Amino acid sequence: MTSFISILYLIASVLFILTLRGLSSPSTARRGNLFGMAGMLLVVIAVLLSGQVMSLKMILGGVALGGLIGFIMAKRAKMTSLPQLVALFNGFGGFASVFVALAAFHNPVENFISLTSDVSPGALFGLAVSVIIGGVTFTGSLVAFGKLNGNIGNKFLRFPKQQFFNALAGIVLILAALVFIVAPSDFLMMLILAITLVLGLTLVTPIGGADMPVVISMLNSYSGFAGVAVGFTIQSTLLIIVGSLVGASGAILSYIMCKSMNRSFLNVVFGGSTATTAGTGFDATDKVAKIGSADDAGFMMKNAQSVIIVPGYGMAVAQAQHAVKEMADLLKSEGVDVKYAIHPVAGRMPGHMNVLLAEANVPYDEVFELDDINREFSQTDVVLVIGANDITNPSAKDDPSSPIYGMPVLDVGKAQTVLFIKRTMGSGYAGVDNPLFFADNTIMLLDGAKKMVENIIKAINEA
Repeated sequence: MTSFISILYLIASVLFILTLRGLSSPSTARRGNLFGMAGMLLVVIAVLLSGQVMSLKMILGGVALGGLIGFIMAKRAKMTSLPQLVALFNGFGGFASVFVALAAFHNPVENFISLTSDVSPGALFGLAVSVIIGGVTFTGSLVAFGKLNGNIGNKFLRFPKQQFFNALAGIVLILAALVFIVAPSDFLMMLILAITLVLGLTLVTPIGGADMPVVISMLNSYSGFAGVAVGFTIQSTLLIIVGSLVGASGAILSYIMCKSMNRSFLNVVFGGSTATTAGTGFDATDKVAKIGSADDAGFMMKNAQSVIIVPGYGMAVAQAQHAVKEMADLLKSEGVDVKYAIHPVAGRMPGHMNVLLAEANVPYDEVFELDDINREFSQTDVVLVIGANDITNPSAKDDPSSPIYGMPVLDVGKAQTVLFIKRTMGSGYAGVDNPLFFADNTIMLLDGAKKMVENIIKAINEA
């Protein structure tokens, strides 16, 4: 039986690796998810067959309850709420590691954990690390959820010398962990947990809402590394493998996103304010924009040879992806070449726009990332920007005084005509005015994304 269980773990590990490979592309993401589900099913089966289950009824009850809660949450979550859902899942994963560590500390079992009457410093180190990372992940994820969901304002838990407090708490945490390894006790374990829970709050609260995509990715990485620490403690090779995959992939993604947003990776990790302070940038005061209508947009796009659609969070909020797909199909039937341009941090999490377009059955070969399509804007007749602001702001490239200077953006301004759908002329999520609104080749279409796109569809049909 032991050999059979080991084989199940090996197959599950391979499936988890294939999961990451599948999730690397929208066209294979569904298959990757199926691999992950199959791998997790094998893990559950292997655990139930291991003979180490103390109460099968409690295990099955927990699986049923957790599965029901997860199903309901996922079913009710709107596409615009996916980042919040991911943030919660990260937090739950981190806190699960905390509970496993606490259970292992109070109930060490022979051949299950290296904590015996002769306590292993290595096991105690793993326990401390899993509690630290898991605790920070849990409360940090709750803050990220609150900011994304609009429940927590930017002033929540902000106070003078906050970075100094974080550094001091970190030092105390390290000292407590070192003492715990030498002389473990319930008091030290609870002290470590309390400090980590507070530190999770104070590390994430200074980070601006515009940088939440990076924070979500970073916390996802933390939850994986917490799993690795638990795996070493309870001697679970599978948990070490899976945790390493999640932790490493999350860290790499966080680094890539920081580069895409011109943010400091270390600043994000240590809870610094990720916004630069180079200056205020472009001032929109007294500037006048050209205001257009759906009829104008429909006429121009129908008579264009090429159109690039740039979706943003405004499209997600309005749930306009299906209308956008209908509009694109209509344009293609008129002989117009239609493509989609996706910025790495469009929306509130990595891949947010890709998920929305996939839900609307937009062909994968029509969707292009920033590096693959940026050079095409200069040869494009019309660019339609739908609720995307900061990722199209040219100040990031040509205004050193702008707070977003250095951030890679989509060069939509190089197109012959830019149509910009927004509810208002307000600044984007980063709080920076966009000079593109007032460019000679830009026409602003001020309305909700779904309503405007539906009116454009009518205009194309009537043109």
